Amino acid sequence: MPVAVVTGSSRGLGLAVVRRLLADGWTVHGFARGPQEPAAGLVPHVVDVTDPAAVQAAASAVTAAGRVDLLVNNAGAASMNALLLTPAAVAERLMRVNYLGSFHCLQAFGKAMVRQRAGRIVNVTTVAVPLSLEGEAAYVASKAAVEALTRVAARELASSGVIVSAVGFGPVDTALTRGVPRAQLERINARIGLKESPSPEAAADFLLAHAHSAESGRIEYLGQLQG
Repeated sequence: MPVAVVTGSSRGLGLAVVRRLLADGWTVHGFARGPQEPAAGLVPHVVDVTDPAAVQAAASAVTAAGRVDLLVNNAGAASMNALLLTPAAVAERLMRVNYLGSFHCLQAFGKAMVRQRAGRIVNVTTVAVPLSLEGEAAYVASKAAVEALTRVAARELASSGVIVSAVGFGPVDTALTRGVPRAQLERINARIGLKESPSPEAAADFLLAHAHSAESGRIEYLGQLQG
């Protein structure tokens, strides 16, 4: 039975990925800061991905039980602020959650995958990076760091049989995006060739199709964008 680790597994895209993997017969270790939806095959872990010691402890517990075939670095945070008005604390938080959270998990599980000489790591990014979306400078910078991390890690880990790639999304239809003005969502979707925001389930399908077939170092966006 294949084993996956999904961060940000308690809601939204992360929860949809967990449900899809469980339905496909995977064992899933979910990393989240709060309670998770109980399900057969899900092993919940209370983990703040910005805490490297907590990530390492949880990773050690997971890998002690056996191999890990897939890591999905989904945990993330977003904020919309004009560049000149962005509080320093907001910029720091976005970098800690989006970039360092992915870095800590990639490092912890990447070591295990190198030892087993196999594994896939998928980092979640955003179309806001290639679009250079106004009003999201700090968020875009944190996800651009994730994309750079993806490309470098893909090169470093390739000889050990570990595939590292990334998928990027525009607005996904979740509770978070429902608070964004509809006209703004429509403008973003139009720029990436989508008629509407995908459901978490559709986004999860896209992510997992990518995970099963992507070449290492590839960054793929849902919509008419390729990286």
